[in-house]
Amino acid sequence: MGTLPLIVKYLLTAFIGMIPIIELRGAIPVGVFTFHLNYVESFICSFIGNIIPIYFIVKYIRPLFDFFGRWKPFKVIIDWASERATKKIAESEKLQNYTAVGLFLFVAVPLPGTGAWVGSLIANFLDLPPKKAIPPIIVGVLTAGIIVLTLTAIANGGIQYLLQRG
Repeated sequence: MGTLPLIVKYLLTAFIGMIPIIELRGAIPVGVFTFHLNYVESFICSFIGNIIPIYFIVKYIRPLFDFFGRWKPFKVIIDWASERATKKIAESEKLQNYTAVGLFLFVAVPLPGTGAWVGSLIANFLDLPPKKAIPPIIVGVLTAGIIVLTLTAIANGGIQYLLQRG
């Protein structure tokens, strides 16, 4: 992957950051280890890619769910996403009582299924307006990105150490 132009590496890293479930949790390590971007480049591209879909999900996902839900292949995916978001809402008292803090904490934890996509779905199902939903989600993505970046740097240092010793 070293022969790709730098702009293509940036765009691919940002695109990976846009993918549900993977998001910047996967994009940062891919940017560093696969595309050999430095930490800052990988973080910025991943962050930008991860926050791009937030507004559209918060604002427009329900009409899209209604439209595409008429076809069976899409209905299965839509039902899964809807069930997951409503389950997370029901499970979390904090999310119900302290929406902004709950969304932030939910998105900030860098685990699969807790990122900006599901956080945005939750905000949509809670009928939060974009002005109230987007800031805590973005700060959550920023926090998760810092955590993943730190873990990536630690892993990279460990890998370098093992390669030098071997």
